[in-house]
Amino acid sequence: MKKEIPQLQKQDVGGAELPYLFYDGGPRQILFTHATGFLPWLWHPIIENFVPEHSAWAPYICNYRSCNPHEGGLAWSVVAEDLATFCREQKIKNHLMVGHSMGATVSAIAVGRYGLVPRAMVLIEPIFLPEQFYEMTPSLEAHPLASKSIKRLNHWNNEEEAMSYLKSRSFFSSWDPEILHLYKQFGMEKMTEGDMRLTCTPESEAAMFMGGWCCNPWPLLEKISCPVLVIEGGKSTNIGLVDIQRAVSMLPQGKYESVADAGHLIPMEKPAEITRIVKDFFSTIA
Repeated sequence: MKKEIPQLQKQDVGGAELPYLFYDGGPRQILFTHATGFLPWLWHPIIENFVPEHSAWAPYICNYRSCNPHEGGLAWSVVAEDLATFCREQKIKNHLMVGHSMGATVSAIAVGRYGLVPRAMVLIEPIFLPEQFYEMTPSLEAHPLASKSIKRLNHWNNEEEAMSYLKSRSFFSSWDPEILHLYKQFGMEKMTEGDMRLTCTPESEAAMFMGGWCCNPWPLLEKISCPVLVIEGGKSTNIGLVDIQRAVSMLPQGKYESVADAGHLIPMEKPAEITRIVKDFFSTIA
């Protein structure tokens, strides 16, 4: 039976309100954090497999704080601290965590630096860049991802044109159909004139990318004492850039798994596979 998608709520995290989805369920708690420029709603096909046994939260990490991509963006250390504050305010503790890309990285920083104590974590394609990258302060124009995202197309005349655009792009061609539908439903908003725009604007996405340079996560990994499963896409474009095996070796209870026929966006491409892997891993946690 399909679960209803809850209404977006907001939590004060100190100087800002962090939007989130909450799925009311059992006493076991699980927190899902999404990738840069994406949405908590895309977790829905995965979350509904954990409710009602679990209560689940999925924050919306986009433009909840004022940030300028030309002035360093929104630092991921700030997002991580906000995530820790969010969990305290929501009374989330001894919980499970599932993070993808940026969401995986800020989750690791929240645990390693800001005192969050989960029972176990799944980090899907975390962005642990080579350490020398964190010594750099690139401009927006020099950032390989922010410079592209700020130029992203952000206007369609109607819903049909928007969906045709999504289906025509190779970027979305491997996505699960339900995830693609959710992206169109929640990742694009209809303006009063009937045209469509991105919910997380190109400027906000670029600001999030820019914020990723601020905090080197590598020294924090050894401080994450809980069991951690790190998942890598076998076709990920980050292979060769992000040394996942090194990260696993630095985690006191790190474990590695690969999804052979998936890229960086594993939850969007293989939600059923991610659900199975996460469930199997969490079933081993006391």
